[in-house]
Amino acid sequence: MGRINGTVLMILLLPCFKVMARGDTAVNLLKQNIIPGNYTNFYIDNLNNIYLINSDNQVKKLDDKYDSAGVFNDVRRYGDIYSVDVSNPLKIIVYYKDFSTILVLDRFFNTLNTIDLRKYGILQAKAVAQSYDNNYWLFDELDSKIKKLDDNGNVLLESSDFRILFSEQYDPSRIIDNDGMLYLYDIKNGWLIFDYYGGLKQRVQVTGWKNVQVSDKHLFGHDDQYLYFSDPGALSIQQLKPNINLASVIKMQKLANKFFVLTKEGLFIYTL
Repeated sequence: MGRINGTVLMILLLPCFKVMARGDTAVNLLKQNIIPGNYTNFYIDNLNNIYLINSDNQVKKLDDKYDSAGVFNDVRRYGDIYSVDVSNPLKIIVYYKDFSTILVLDRFFNTLNTIDLRKYGILQAKAVAQSYDNNYWLFDELDSKIKKLDDNGNVLLESSDFRILFSEQYDPSRIIDNDGMLYLYDIKNGWLIFDYYGGLKQRVQVTGWKNVQVSDKHLFGHDDQYLYFSDPGALSIQQLKPNINLASVIKMQKLANKFFVLTKEGLFIYTL
């Protein structure tokens, strides 16, 4: 048990389910467009805006017609961009891991807030995400805890120490807030699914996934051969063999029936 502002936090240790595959299915992705260029990362928001990041840490925003909609050039102050959260396109979260700093931007890339996590005793956090109520989730690697912070850096909630809860050493690379649940993914140990109060609801033992996503409580990811879609409630997984070379993919993101695939040639847009 742990405590959140005086309230006892119960975390139930549930069985670790290993998802069973349904078998291979071939899938043909149809190329619709390409945005050429040398990019290191990209993100898509729910308005179909694309945020492209180049090797100089410049962020270029394109609208749903692939026209330029803004550029973020404040690239030198905090080092390399580690991750960006555009789940709320009106409040963009840019995380600089080397400086443990969260930069909050509006849709025009104006700075709304800067949160230096080191001031609040958080020196090492890999996974950072915006919460459903416009606060911030992160996984504190040194404390081995999920923490929820507000705009002033106050800790609103924290979980119990993972080193006490689990025999495995969890090192999640992603935190995703989606549809009333909180999802953490560790490439070596799989998914942990929590409610918003820190109660563990499910462990899903699928490992080795890249570019993981959650949509409507369904899990998505891929490796160098297959696309994976998992329904944790049904304990099943759909394994798809696409007609593109997944080993050459720098990043992939799925949005509805579109697949955005970043390679060294640029960003390709496919439909299913």
